Amino acid sequence: MVHPDYREFKSKAKEGNLIPVYREILADLETPLSAFLKLKGKTCFLLESVEGGEKWARYSFIGSNPSVTIEGKGKNIHVKKGRHRETLTVQNDPLEIVSAELKKYKPVIMPGLPRFFGGFVGYIGYDTVRYFEELPDRHHPGLNLPDIFLMLTDTLVVFDNLTHKIKVISNAHIEDSPKKAYEKATKKIDAIVRKLKSKAAHLVGASPRRRKSLSQKASFVSNFSKNDFLKAVEKTKEYIVAGDVIQTVISQNFQRDTDVQPINAYRALRVINPSPYMYYIETGRSTIVGSSPEILVRVEGDTIELRPIAGTRRRGRTPEEDLFFEEELKDDPKEIAEHIMLVDLGRNDTG
Repeated sequence: MVHPDYREFKSKAKEGNLIPVYREILADLETPLSAFLKLKGKTCFLLESVEGGEKWARYSFIGSNPSVTIEGKGKNIHVKKGRHRETLTVQNDPLEIVSAELKKYKPVIMPGLPRFFGGFVGYIGYDTVRYFEELPDRHHPGLNLPDIFLMLTDTLVVFDNLTHKIKVISNAHIEDSPKKAYEKATKKIDAIVRKLKSKAAHLVGASPRRRKSLSQKASFVSNFSKNDFLKAVEKTKEYIVAGDVIQTVISQNFQRDTDVQPINAYRALRVINPSPYMYYIETGRSTIVGSSPEILVRVEGDTIELRPIAGTRRRGRTPEEDLFFEEELKDDPKEIAEHIMLVDLGRNDTG
């Protein structure tokens, strides 16, 4: 059964021009991963979450075949809508292009849906700071990935881990006729449901010959030699003492050839390191796999939330041991200093 029915949909059209239409199906024999494998396209995403490191959060989100993609590198922003591709030159804030796209829609909130039922998904890289600050351009190209990649899917599959049901959502954009928008949305839902009811997708690995070849040269290569890394540490200390920086994260990039498919790397990661924020994103040219324990920033209404994690200890085997580790953490000067620094950084970022 599709929600809302057309009569309610037509009534809701008076409130906005983007109305989520959805159908719920039983998914007790599916997992978020198996559903994703049936639906994934060249450009797609899977978002999952584990709460407390012990239980799956209620919702997993799957999106594929976006209606809009925004890709930025340097001063050029490429906006793709279907077969139409436009290149824009940006001098100041590239996110204004994202805002301009979102302003076209006035979404209507429907009961029974999670708070996220559609929107841009992707990443905004560190080098995006160069749009906002005058910085020397001395960095190496590295992986030569876009600074910004965002996709907007007008359909979304929400896997409910509590009820073992799937909500297939199609956000109907009303441009002229509500009836046409509703019919288009229901057709998209039917197509996705057919895919979900199909046989499980199979993962194909590399040939035995290639697997053997890769295993013989399986060492990781860093973009930093040990000597250069130590020099960078000493230089950073000098910057801190001089008051030029509060903190610096010196990172390394490790590379190696592998026959492991990105989705299998994600499968391993979600087992080894289940986290509140896990993501698998295919951009069409690259795949990004990640698992993070902390939220970077969340904005809802007039509230901005930052929740940095500073200092960790292992869990105790008893409540008394838990309390001991807690007090040890709170009495550690280094941990206290790091906590204060992160709170200051968060406040400065918010301001």
